[in-house]
Amino acid sequence: MSNLALALPARDEQVRELQERIRQLQSTRLDTRALPTHPAIARLLPGGALREGATYSVDRSLTLLMLLLAAPSAAGAWCGVVGVPEFGIEAAAGFGIDLERLVLVPHPGDQWLAATAAIADALGVIVTRPPRQASEASVARLSARLRKRGATMLVLGTWPQSEAMLSLTESAWTGIGDGHGNLQSREVTVTVTSRMGGRPRSARIRLSGTAAQPGPAAPPGSILSA
Repeated sequence: MSNLALALPARDEQVRELQERIRQLQSTRLDTRALPTHPAIARLLPGGALREGATYSVDRSLTLLMLLLAAPSAAGAWCGVVGVPEFGIEAAAGFGIDLERLVLVPHPGDQWLAATAAIADALGVIVTRPPRQASEASVARLSARLRKRGATMLVLGTWPQSEAMLSLTESAWTGIGDGHGNLQSREVTVTVTSRMGGRPRSARIRLSGTAAQPGPAAPPGSILSA
């Protein structure tokens, strides 16, 4: 009995690893393509990158959101942000996001779902923050449109069909002393939890500058550890 009890955790871990391998294989089908993704984050994601037609959840952090948008935008993708009025264009530019290919819909109100679906027809990467939970039918229709158009959606908060949840779990600033000095860089830990289970994966990334004085980056940040 004790041997069986010891074997169960190992078996569960093997099952999770197998599920993750299957997920990665499914994510690399010919009908799904990868978007340019920050290399440190790419290694954490199912399939090794953000995928066209897929949805990902971002846990509250605008810094992480801009880090995710930077590489696709620098590669020429049009990006749209729906329902996030505090999304700052100066900070976005500092992350390397091309403002000439950025569409902002800060106050969609009750039409947030229609606005998100509409720009999914024209833009490559869409950010949305639902003010309330969407119905299963609405989620299914929007997911089908994303797959058809090859658009990638980043949701601030939880979403029923997200491939993974991305979180900024730690943050530390450097460059300031005891009441003096200037903020020079920021080290953050990004953690990705796949919907297929398995252990969350994390990487540390160094960002340059501050929100008021964003540093150059496209893709921004240097990899510290993964």
